[in-house]
Amino acid sequence: MARLTRCAGWPSLKLRLPNVSRLVEGHAARRRFGQNFLVSEGVIQKIIDAVSPRAGDTVVEIGPGLGALTEPLLERIDHLHVVEIDRDLIARLRQRFPPERLSIHEGDALEFDFGSLKGDGRLKILGNLPYNISSPLLFHLVGFAPLVHDMHFMLQREVVDRMVAEPGNKDYGRLSVMLQYRFHMERLFIVPPGSFNPPPKVDSAIVRLIPVDMAKVGAEATARSPEAFARVVATAFSQRRKMLRNTLRELVAEPQLAALGITPTARAEDIAVADYVRLANFLAGNGGR
Repeated sequence: MARLTRCAGWPSLKLRLPNVSRLVEGHAARRRFGQNFLVSEGVIQKIIDAVSPRAGDTVVEIGPGLGALTEPLLERIDHLHVVEIDRDLIARLRQRFPPERLSIHEGDALEFDFGSLKGDGRLKILGNLPYNISSPLLFHLVGFAPLVHDMHFMLQREVVDRMVAEPGNKDYGRLSVMLQYRFHMERLFIVPPGSFNPPPKVDSAIVRLIPVDMAKVGAEATARSPEAFARVVATAFSQRRKMLRNTLRELVAEPQLAALGITPTARAEDIAVADYVRLANFLAGNGGR
């Protein structure tokens, strides 16, 4: 495998990617933390290239695990932040990496304030997210969108398909709408089960999220009340096979839906993000029921 460039003056680290298969030795994956450790060096290289970290960036890795991505990241930047909940893995990371190179934030990523790490440079967040908390964690990260330059995550393929799905697609749902409102998203590539130890039962995928510049989208495309937006989206998809005139009847009357340019007989999966914004702004203006 090709060598990675190393900046002069850095403390000595291996120039090649770690023997990730050996890293798994001595640690049993914990189901309660959703642990599946990435061991494919080819996939690791593709992820690092996609993230493309550079000097001056503040890079945060969620769930570094055994450090398969951590070490090659530290070949590109002089310091890395990681958020990890497993104390055994934290102990292993501390043995491998000095504190001047690696800041370990012990705790639950669902409760972590990623904005507290924002500095003068670009804030980039990445990770192989535990499948059992992926959706709640993505919703948590939405709150930091204004501070983030980009995010790259490995997720279950079906979750990524839901994230990037377009209206009219069976995968289009609440997750699609809430994330597409705040991010431009792209599925980069598929990662097969054999890339992990232990291998999961499903394919994974890498997704890139780039925050939408809300200052440039215009007032009509901006939800005046985030709470109203979240409420209307959640309500619409609570019974996704029903028509909107039924699922939203407690919020907005059928004639009002039509007046907003939304077909009352449409289902939640049929209308675009902009339609949900328009609905939310109508409700925020006390136009609903």
